[in-house]
Amino acid sequence: MTDNMAAALSYVTIIGIVFLFVEPYNRNRVIRFHAFQSIFFAGAAVVIWVAATILSLVLTPIPVIGFIFGILLHFAVGLGIFVLWLMLVYKAYNNEQWMLPVIGPLAQKQA
Repeated sequence: MTDNMAAALSYVTIIGIVFLFVEPYNRNRVIRFHAFQSIFFAGAAVVIWVAATILSLVLTPIPVIGFIFGILLHFAVGLGIFVLWLMLVYKAYNNEQWMLPVIGPLAQKQA
C-alpha cells in the first residue's frame, strides 16, 4: 500500500490505531502523524458533540425555538465535523500535511 493511501486510511480511526502497531507503517512519520491526528480529531469531535448536546438540552425548555435551535445546532456540528474529516482525508491522500490548529502540533510531537 502506498504511503498516501495509508495516510488517508488513517482517518478511519480504528485503522489509524492499527497502523500505529503494524510493522511497516508504525515506522513512517507521515503515517504516524496522520494516525495520531485522526485519533485526536475523533476525541475532539466527541467532546464538541457532547457540548452541543448539553447546550441543546439546556435550551429545550424554550418553547419551539429551543427545539429548533437544538436540531439546527446538531446538524451544523455534524456537517462541520464531516466536512473537516473529508478535508483531512483529501489532504492526506494528496501527500499534504495539513495540521489542525491545536490537534496538529500534538500529533506532530507524537509522530
